[in-house]
Amino acid sequence: MIRQSSRTRLLAAALSMLAGYVDAVGFIELGGLFVSFMSGNSTRLATGIVDGSGAALTAATLVLLFVLGVVAGTLLGRTVPRWRRPAILILVAALLAGAAALDRHGLFAAAIAAAVLAMGAENTVFERDGEVQVGLTYMTGTLVKLGQRIAATLLGGERWGWMPYLLLWLGLVVGAVLGAAVHPWLGLGSLWIAAAAALVLAIPAAWREPARSA
Repeated sequence: MIRQSSRTRLLAAALSMLAGYVDAVGFIELGGLFVSFMSGNSTRLATGIVDGSGAALTAATLVLLFVLGVVAGTLLGRTVPRWRRPAILILVAALLAGAAALDRHGLFAAAIAAAVLAMGAENTVFERDGEVQVGLTYMTGTLVKLGQRIAATLLGGERWGWMPYLLLWLGLVVGAVLGAAVHPWLGLGSLWIAAAAALVLAIPAAWREPARSA
């Protein structure tokens, strides 16, 4: 994260906010499961296996869909490498819009599936050489790096090296607050806003991508 340009850091924070927004909406709709935080779903899968609840199957399905979303985003990015970031964000926008539309027609399960696929795909936006450079939905690693950078600062290292990680975490938290605030009025229709945001964010991603690829 600290090796990224200021524009990339801001884009990452905005995408983290988008992920937090969508995850909060999904968390409320699913009654405690997630559409982007697969560590939580993996724990719920494990506890569901032990207590024999149906939550285990739901959690396993969510994890599988998330992985499929990552696969889709990765394949798309490698198909159009020059325009990888905007192409993936357009895919994310289409999936989120599809989720909102499916829910409007009473297809709740399909709507949730589309939202999970979108979050999996979003995590491939900052992929390079087959590796994700910036994690957008799993904040444990971000908080570990935040703590490490704070320690480095206290030991005389870079003064503000911890700020990008704090910004990334705050983006997710702020997005989740917004998602939770909007949900009571719109339900899964809140994802129309997320879809529009993903489409808007594809614009600065498109400005960055050609220069970076060149």
